[in-house]
Amino acid sequence: MALRQLHSMSPCSKYTTQSHSVPLNISTGYKLKNFLEVFCFSHIFTEAIIFYIKMEIESVLITGANRGIGLEIVKQLVNLPKPPRLLFATYRDKSTVQALEEIRDSSKQTQILLIQMDITNSKDIESARKTVEDLVGAKGLDLLINNAGVLKTEGFPEIAGENMLYHFSTNTVGPVMVLKEMFPLLQRSVAHKTTETDVFRTTVLNLSSLGASMGKMRVENPDKWLQGLGYRTSKAALNMAMRMIACTMKDSGVLMVNLCPGWVKTDMGSNAADLEVSESVSAIFKTLSQLNDSHHGAFIDRNGKTIPF
Repeated sequence: MALRQLHSMSPCSKYTTQSHSVPLNISTGYKLKNFLEVFCFSHIFTEAIIFYIKMEIESVLITGANRGIGLEIVKQLVNLPKPPRLLFATYRDKSTVQALEEIRDSSKQTQILLIQMDITNSKDIESARKTVEDLVGAKGLDLLINNAGVLKTEGFPEIAGENMLYHFSTNTVGPVMVLKEMFPLLQRSVAHKTTETDVFRTTVLNLSSLGASMGKMRVENPDKWLQGLGYRTSKAALNMAMRMIACTMKDSGVLMVNLCPGWVKTDMGSNAADLEVSESVSAIFKTLSQLNDSHHGAFIDRNGKTIPF
């Protein structure tokens, strides 16, 4: 984030050096103006620095990083003041990696490795784990972002069994298997960290959907919500699976969170969506930097607000 942008965002920008009740001479007004500018700028700059310190990550693995939210995550990570040293970006289709290759080739501080991995293929996942392990070594993997997902709209009674299985295979089983394979590397990251020197927790972030919330589901919901039967049930199953895993690994030191990025303008979300992909990912990073033990196993939105399961 540019310093000029930080200054323009300052809550102090509403103050002026003029007062209708207490007249100021030019000298006094100039000094007050300088003071306010320095004070406000320092306040916002400090907040930004704290945010970026919390986001200092040594290594990160992102599934489905070749487009949409995954691609934007890669872009914003490499542009951090202190970006990750290692970034593993997975993709399924070789013909869709041009944007990733451009980021990789222009990256000066981050070593970006593109890994072809179908998250429904156990051999692909194992091969990816070996690639990651060879590079992270004893330091382990700091952040796993389960982003890859699929959506093919079909509702009841038209829904086919193949559609349901297609969604469950990719949106539910895939992320669980990726986590299972990468878990030893996440544990290494925990063992390598100390609370005195490391701010960022070893974390698993699973991208879910508000559409997976049974608590938000109502009979009066718009019909279009009902057309994603396979997608929504697979994401609800993902939430349950990861909730159970979070309970199982509660003493491991690895933080687990399910997060809805919002309705985002991507190939999956369509141009009718509410959010630009950059807005969504910026909010996700801010929330990611603020996670703590109270969020373990939680289902939250991009701003950190709890979503009912």
